[in-house]
Amino acid sequence: MAPLSGITILDLTHVLAGPFASHTLFDLGAKVIKLERPGAGDDTRAFPPFLQGESAYFAALNAGKASITLDLKAAEDRALFERLLAHADILLENYRPGVMERLGYGYETLHQTHPRLIYGAVSGYGHTGPDAAKPAYDMVVQARGGVMSITGEEGGPPVRVGASIGDIVAGMYLTQGVLAALYDREKTGLGAKIDVAMLDSQLAIQEHSIALTTATGKAPGR
Repeated sequence: MAPLSGITILDLTHVLAGPFASHTLFDLGAKVIKLERPGAGDDTRAFPPFLQGESAYFAALNAGKASITLDLKAAEDRALFERLLAHADILLENYRPGVMERLGYGYETLHQTHPRLIYGAVSGYGHTGPDAAKPAYDMVVQARGGVMSITGEEGGPPVRVGASIGDIVAGMYLTQGVLAALYDREKTGLGAKIDVAMLDSQLAIQEHSIALTTATGKAPGR
């Protein structure tokens, strides 16, 4: 039996960081129900390359998930969402901070009605702080986090890492947080909110750069 057999995830995430996390949790045995917007669905459904008319990129991140469309502003769809919530262990979202609150499904509200629910969120700069409302993309957080300043040739310009580590590392930290919350729930009976910032995740993987600057005062270079 897989480690997460019997765990149900409602996946409101799209593009990469969130879907990477939910795909990892699916690989560990969780049931993932992907909730997509009506019409186009997840943006990555339109990403090339295509195989037999379907996005291979989308499939790489979402294979095995059950997908349905929901409009959380429509009364009928909200009722369905709330029925799904009653059976969910984990909810994942990567909207800008404040969106779920405006829809009436922020963590504080859901914790009152579903105290065992684990709420996992990933965004560019986290749900608190001066940049919380700003959008972010992989290249932006690679640059702001300093990764591009140590990537490339000496004396050359900043270089983006080929793999989308701005998204992927954040997805990995979201996965770790969710697994820790599941373990804690076994002891407390309560869910928790996991708030992962893409920028924080880029800083966390630069152990040598941070140690060098702290110990010597020198900025790391390429």
